[in-house]
Amino acid sequence: MKRLYAILAAAATCCAAFAQGEYTVITNPAETAATGARINWHTDPGSGSSTCIYTELTDTAWLSPRKATATRELVTAFDSLSSKRPGGEDFVERVRFTRNTVELEGLTPATDYMYRFSDDGDAQVRHFRTAPHDGPWTAAIISDFHSYTPLPQRLTAAMAMLDTLESVNGRDFDLVLHVGDVCAWGGSYSFWRELYSKPQFAKYMWAGLNGNHDNMDRRSTRLSNDYFRYTNNNPLNGYEGEMGVCYFFRYGQALIIMLNNESMRSDEGLEAARQWVRKTISENPAKYIIVMEHYQWFYATNGRTSQYDRWHDLFDECGVDLAIAGNNHIYARTNAIYHDSETDGTAGTVYVQTPSSDNERGQATKEWTDNKDKIKSIWSEGPNTVGALLMHVGDDRITLTLYDRSGTPVDSVDVLAKR
Repeated sequence: MKRLYAILAAAATCCAAFAQGEYTVITNPAETAATGARINWHTDPGSGSSTCIYTELTDTAWLSPRKATATRELVTAFDSLSSKRPGGEDFVERVRFTRNTVELEGLTPATDYMYRFSDDGDAQVRHFRTAPHDGPWTAAIISDFHSYTPLPQRLTAAMAMLDTLESVNGRDFDLVLHVGDVCAWGGSYSFWRELYSKPQFAKYMWAGLNGNHDNMDRRSTRLSNDYFRYTNNNPLNGYEGEMGVCYFFRYGQALIIMLNNESMRSDEGLEAARQWVRKTISENPAKYIIVMEHYQWFYATNGRTSQYDRWHDLFDECGVDLAIAGNNHIYARTNAIYHDSETDGTAGTVYVQTPSSDNERGQATKEWTDNKDKIKSIWSEGPNTVGALLMHVGDDRITLTLYDRSGTPVDSVDVLAKR
């Protein structure tokens, strides 16, 4: 009986940490992000709203709102997994929730929208911006901040980095791209819930991918892409087993393809991903083709080759303009490479990998011995690294600039339009 009381008390304490209502809310892009958006939110079973109310930001009095009724499902993927409380105590998360998803359609391109989940005047209002059909746009690119409630300074550092990019940009960006490992353990639901409570998730459309940390639970006994799948509402245009995890979307004149390295550990898994990328590019012509995955193209500690060897031939074949990765916690980038050699930028792929941004899990560089003919820049602040990229997409080029935590530009590269 004492043990039962202890379990009930622990559950009550866990529930009391968060208010009821709608939580773990995120806006993801629709397949065509100029005219659509996909929203994910969670509610306690048997409670909370199942309706998304939205309108253009200029409709300040909500005079012409539209409503979308959610598709709902009970999610138990995170239930009964070992985790840590914010104070560092071990506990088992007892969590089941209703997942609500809507796809908003018929939106106006390059327009700011707001939404809420009830007509209550106290309801939280969230925002996003649709993509332009063409014309310029900007995105923040960030990764590897390993949100972990016992060490909240990790998340604080990453969100502050986004604020710094905003300041550098001179206005809000249009989109946030993340390259994975946003959670320390994806199976710890409380980490996702705390992450999505930050204001940066209430004002932007986010598009990201599944990192190895996002794919694991604390004990690494239940590895699953469900953790990422159920905390997002990505387009369902991936391949078998990867729907909502691997996906693509059109943003302005760019085709952006998101991969899941955790499904590519075998030759068969890699080939399935390669065939899907080939097919996706063939069926979706675009001025710019961007492919993103979590694992690094090169080990930037010394420049040694990593995922570059698995993909550069296909990227050459398909005309991929920009390849973005993370994971190594050290920034590295090339100029355009085609047939394993640097070009003048009129052919080939620029490879970029992001640094960490949590001020805790960075790596120090070693002697740069490999791929000196390909890698043009490597940067890290060592274990305490905070950095992210700002991407400007224009009609004739994409410009990516790496900034440190103070907003000082560290490196920049242009990706020329080839189509």
